[in-house]
Amino acid sequence: MEERKDGTMELKRKSFQGVFNILSFNRHFYVLGLSALALLIISHAAIGFSDQLFWIVVIAFLYGLIMPLMVSAYIYDFSGYYNFHWLKNSAVDLNPGSIVNINAGFDETSFIIKSNFPQSDLKVFDFYDPKRHTEPAIIRARKVSLTYPNTVEIKTSTIPLNDNSVDIIFLLSAAHEIRSYKEKVVFLKECFRICKPNGKVIMVEHLRDFPNFLAFSIGFTHFFSRSTWKSAFTKAGFGTFDETKFTPFMSVFHVEP
Repeated sequence: MEERKDGTMELKRKSFQGVFNILSFNRHFYVLGLSALALLIISHAAIGFSDQLFWIVVIAFLYGLIMPLMVSAYIYDFSGYYNFHWLKNSAVDLNPGSIVNINAGFDETSFIIKSNFPQSDLKVFDFYDPKRHTEPAIIRARKVSLTYPNTVEIKTSTIPLNDNSVDIIFLLSAAHEIRSYKEKVVFLKECFRICKPNGKVIMVEHLRDFPNFLAFSIGFTHFFSRSTWKSAFTKAGFGTFDETKFTPFMSVFHVEP
């Protein structure tokens, strides 16, 4: 963290921080994967089953372990995601009066948002629920996450703000942690309630689609399809739902009442 000339704080990311985060937060998967691979190699040496089958399985294991790291490096370390270059194509008011950033227990964006909109009133909410969000990756991420000053912990059913009071709501790689479709709709109804008539929600998400299947194999099921998100936003009351691609693996959604 560094202080800028205007007095605001700027978050400085380390080289390959995205990859190191993936390795650190999901190390249990990599330990299991490497252990299984070692067992496979030992079994092949001891039993001597088909070399062709052995190499197919080894390549599949290595693909599943390495490809997510390569894609994560591309997205989080080289694409400009944390420079907010993608926001320039979002037709966002450069001087919004009020901004809300909502995370799921791991916040890498609030300081960056403030540095991009230093004159705006930024409020940060965290809907992490230890009873529901029990994944080891989230628990580990929370231990190292920087907390933006005055961040408020909330339930997905209640955002403590007045109706029609917010210009921009950011949901940056967080909303997929709401696993229940019903809960998604309830949460998005709250976003609709606090959003000004001319305001917008900007959501960035991986999707459950073919590119993310290639990137994360079975792990792509942790995300949701475009049709699921569109349905949830529509039921919540939003009228405009536009998508632009930020890399083949991430989508930026611009949603308006």
